Amino acid sequence: MSEERKRILKMLAEGKISADEAEELLDALSTGSKAKETEGQETKPKGNPKFIVVKVTPKKEGGDHVNIKVPMMLVKAGMKISSVLPQEAQDKIGDKLKEKGIDINLKDITSGNIDGIFGALMETSIDVDDEDEHVRIYCE
Repeated sequence: MSEERKRILKMLAEGKISADEAEELLDALSTGSKAKETEGQETKPKGNPKFIVVKVTPKKEGGDHVNIKVPMMLVKAGMKISSVLPQEAQDKIGDKLKEKGIDINLKDITSGNIDGIFGALMETSIDVDDEDEHVRIYCE
């Protein structure tokens, strides 16, 4: 167990912080720590992701670096908004996604299963290499 975790648990035991505060601190520790590379594999923090991250790293001098972090709360808010859209609008969105090769039924994604979906995203990483750049999409 890390020293930081021990300190948080000690503060909780001493009554200096509440159980909710301890949980927030422990979550921050696990999601705030960067994934470590060991023998070519990464270890990822446990729990639900806080961000979808897109990184583009140029392989040549003078290329553009891109680092985008989209909060998962924004994704959840978008899903809530989509649930109040008229069925005709939802169907049009589904058709547009299918045109792009994404076959997803918005009705299948509910607030009841979204945390499970987000949890599964923690195990997903998309890496694309070409001669000019490396693109990586993952959750943290």
